[in-house]
Amino acid sequence: MLAGQLPLLLTAALLCSLAQAEEPQQLAQVTEAAPAETPVNPLLAQVDQLQRQLTESERQRSELSTQLEATSGERENAQLSRLRQENQRLKLQLKEARSQQSPNLLTEQQTWFAVGGGVALLSLIIGLAARGGRRQRRQWIN
Repeated sequence: MLAGQLPLLLTAALLCSLAQAEEPQQLAQVTEAAPAETPVNPLLAQVDQLQRQLTESERQRSELSTQLEATSGERENAQLSRLRQENQRLKLQLKEARSQQSPNLLTEQQTWFAVGGGVALLSLIIGLAARGGRRQRRQWIN
């Protein structure tokens, strides 16, 4: 910037700030009109009001927490009874399914024994059929 413009700019800035500032007489009139107790009393009144709101909020919170516990207990009881009923219903279905099943003639062990015997008998029959009807001399018996 040019050296001549800087003082002009500073003077304009100071004049603008003075034009926007309040006059001291108006500020003095406002403070004289309000009593001296006003700044303290509103703060005390606001603190008292906030304390009352706090106690009321805590009371409401405790009431809501007891209601929540009661409803959750009722909900758990209802869920427990529903699960017990479903358990009994499933037990009855299991008994019905077992009674409708045909009784097994053989146990698992007996079934495997029969399968093994069948395989051995089938092997013997296939072996005899593969040998044919001819008779050969056994060489291992001399």
